[in-house]
Amino acid sequence: MSVLHRVYGELRDEINSYIDRDPAVRSAAEVVFTYPGFHAILWHRLAHRLYRRRWYFVARVISAFSRWLTGIEIHPGAKIGRRLFIDHGLGVVIGETAEIGDDVTLYQGVTLGGTTLEKGKRHPTLEDGVIVGSGAQILGPFTVGANSRIGANSVVLKTVPPCSTVIGIPGRVVKRARLENGQCFDAYGTPAQDLDEAAPALETELRHEVDALKAQIAGLEARMGAMAAKKPRARRKAVEE
Repeated sequence: MSVLHRVYGELRDEINSYIDRDPAVRSAAEVVFTYPGFHAILWHRLAHRLYRRRWYFVARVISAFSRWLTGIEIHPGAKIGRRLFIDHGLGVVIGETAEIGDDVTLYQGVTLGGTTLEKGKRHPTLEDGVIVGSGAQILGPFTVGANSRIGANSVVLKTVPPCSTVIGIPGRVVKRARLENGQCFDAYGTPAQDLDEAAPALETELRHEVDALKAQIAGLEARMGAMAAKKPRARRKAVEE
């Protein structure tokens, strides 16, 4: 009975995490029967147990079936904590050595990927409470600190301190704050307030990049003008000879 109680408790926690973080949910039955993220987690729990027992082929078959069913690809070797909330989910990819803490939120199109073909740790670690916006790519064997938020479509390639907001390509920290009670929630990991605060710095950086591009274009135009001026002189010299 203790095992059944534990399993029931874990399932209840998973279902409640969807109810708490998705206002579209009307009942627990909706989560159980219609949410692909919930289905993907259940299949992964089974595949991961088999993977740990070295039943690699069977675990990969279950993982492949889950991907076909849900559109979410989770390698059976990935370590996932409790109450992972995968919203929408289509296109989510979680690599073999990825590690995910408790109460993490992933939106559609997120990749927890690697940047090397070497064996060993090559995928990121997401600590408790991390929120990753849609389309974000977190690539490499580094850690995203607890309660951090990764903005939609960001590309993160290095360690993120706890309680940080990261946006952009490549991803950069635009805000760090100690959160009340250690937790917060922002849909898609991109709070409007943080974007407003980051706008002046981003505008300045973009202006510098535009000025540099204009200077390069002016230099190319000058060189092309000089080359065009030389051609008529070279032709007249050839005719005179």
